Amino acid sequence: MKNCVIYCRVSTEKNTQEPSLRRQEEELIALAQKLGYHHLKTFSDKHSGYDIEREGLLDLLDYIKTENIDAVLIQDETRLGRGNARVAILHLLSKTNISIITNHDSGNIALNEMDTMLLEILAIVEEYQRKLHNAKIRRGMKRAVREGYRPENNLKNKGNMDGRERIEVPIEEIVSLRKKGLTYEEITSVLKGLGHHISKATVHRRYKEYEMEQEG
Repeated sequence: MKNCVIYCRVSTEKNTQEPSLRRQEEELIALAQKLGYHHLKTFSDKHSGYDIEREGLLDLLDYIKTENIDAVLIQDETRLGRGNARVAILHLLSKTNISIITNHDSGNIALNEMDTMLLEILAIVEEYQRKLHNAKIRRGMKRAVREGYRPENNLKNKGNMDGRERIEVPIEEIVSLRKKGLTYEEITSVLKGLGHHISKATVHRRYKEYEMEQEG
């Protein structure tokens, strides 16, 4: 049997909204049974749909990352959100391959032409952002190598490119690359390409600390 979660929302915290939340959940549980889904959990919010910072919604997004979920059931598309928040949430969910099912449609959510176009544009923009990021890493690495940098002579955790063991700041590599004329941004790109999850601000700070230590 496929698994699902339910998301319910009302717009205010007034007690008069409680029956609406209960009704949404009851109807969606019935819909889950009708469609052959096993209902695992319900998330709910008493919050404006224009705001994306909702506890129930954030809990739902965390939950579907770790659990085997096939579908999110909602009363109608406005329960996810309104305006730009709705599009952003639809985009996030579209990347999970999880079905969005509404009671209003009695099945998969029916997106209008504008929604479909916006989601396609967002997907294209994200893809090009990834390509630009990877291009910056490759450019930084090429420049470092041209300047004589040899990462295989410096990295301790060779062969583990996911970087999970390299949690310390690689100050020797930072100093070496800086002396070869690379900018802090280029150094950060090179280190990220080698598996070090480190920010440009951290690179800058640690290099300045190194300079102060040398002067002392």
